[in-house]
Amino acid sequence: MFDTGSTAFMMVSSMLVLFMTPGLAFFYGGLSRRKNVINTMLMSFAVIGIVGLTWVVAGWSIAYGGDGTNPIIGGFDQLGLAGTVAGMLKEAAAPGDATYPGVVDVTFQMAFALITCAIVTGSVAGRMRFGALAAFIAAWSLVVYAPLAHMVWGGEHSFIGGIIGALDFAGGDVVHISSGLTGLALCCALGARKGFGIKTYRPHNVPFVALGAGLLWLGWFGFNGGSAFAADGIAALAILNTVVSSAAGLASWMIVERLATGKPTLVGACTGLVAGLVVVTPSAGFVEPWAAVIMGLMVSPVCYFAISHLKTRFGYDDALDAFGCHGIGGILGGILTGIFCVPELSWTEYGGLIYTGDATLLASQVLGIVVTAVLVLALDALLIIVVRALFGGRLRVTDAEEALGLDVAAHGESAYPAYTGLDV
Repeated sequence: MFDTGSTAFMMVSSMLVLFMTPGLAFFYGGLSRRKNVINTMLMSFAVIGIVGLTWVVAGWSIAYGGDGTNPIIGGFDQLGLAGTVAGMLKEAAAPGDATYPGVVDVTFQMAFALITCAIVTGSVAGRMRFGALAAFIAAWSLVVYAPLAHMVWGGEHSFIGGIIGALDFAGGDVVHISSGLTGLALCCALGARKGFGIKTYRPHNVPFVALGAGLLWLGWFGFNGGSAFAADGIAALAILNTVVSSAAGLASWMIVERLATGKPTLVGACTGLVAGLVVVTPSAGFVEPWAAVIMGLMVSPVCYFAISHLKTRFGYDDALDAFGCHGIGGILGGILTGIFCVPELSWTEYGGLIYTGDATLLASQVLGIVVTAVLVLALDALLIIVVRALFGGRLRVTDAEEALGLDVAAHGESAYPAYTGLDV
């Protein structure tokens, strides 16, 4: 029989993670320019409509179908979930010792696919054609995300998680590194916004940023806690580590900002909160709380440097810092997992460097990150070429549309219509 506690826990966790994508819309919307806020938020909401369908049609099957022996993809035996639901209601889900209906895991993993694709959109805010982005996200969710999910979480035969032996508790490789690198690839393919490096792009609505960060923080407890796949002690540890790492990231960012600019800001605090969440994601159920604190303290200076210096140094316009926060934070978190992982909690036979003096796990973590990066960037390049060709060789809006703002140019809406004195 199914464990009703774990079933309820996983259903609530699924709903919390689903809530993260609208939360990201507020976070990104607040960071964007006034004339692009509708477009920016709609990009996140559109992901719900796009990936919510591609996941059921084929994403789930590619990631978790098949017999588990293929190291790259799951299979095509569960397309559209045709003929599989009855069995899922009778059998426990695959991960670990979970004792809940397998159909719950379809929703839980869908929520991960949604937020991952939504993160990508932050890098291209203000200049990518909406239709081209929608087509790219639809293809990316099937060609990149689903196979990567299988390679990391597909069991003992999976390429990254099984053969290489890299650990990823809740999505360092699968979610943050993949989305951050994809955002970087897209923003490089598009080119910088007009005035980048000259103009100062400031968040147009800081309360939106805080609201979005708060919703992300709430959803992340389902994100990391639910990745234990049971209402047990590992889930409780993951939730505790999520709290303390995000707290350390927030505090650390305020300190760095105070030293660098003389004043801590609310936007900076929210960014530090998210960075702390990102860095602990690969190891939330593998490390002790003191290590999670160290990880949170370390990530903010690293991400702050990436956001404030690397963009200027290399000239890429990562508009809302998807790469600077998620990509860099995810890479750091994956590496630190190889250092701080408690051996008894590891999914492999190895533990962190500080416990065992053995660098095997650390080497596996680094190799897993490298393989993820190469795979993601190669497939991104291919998809960019294909989507650009489908859209007449142009991924970017015209100069006139960019100057007008994509809210009006692409959607015919304005977040803040001029007041006319009429109640309309």
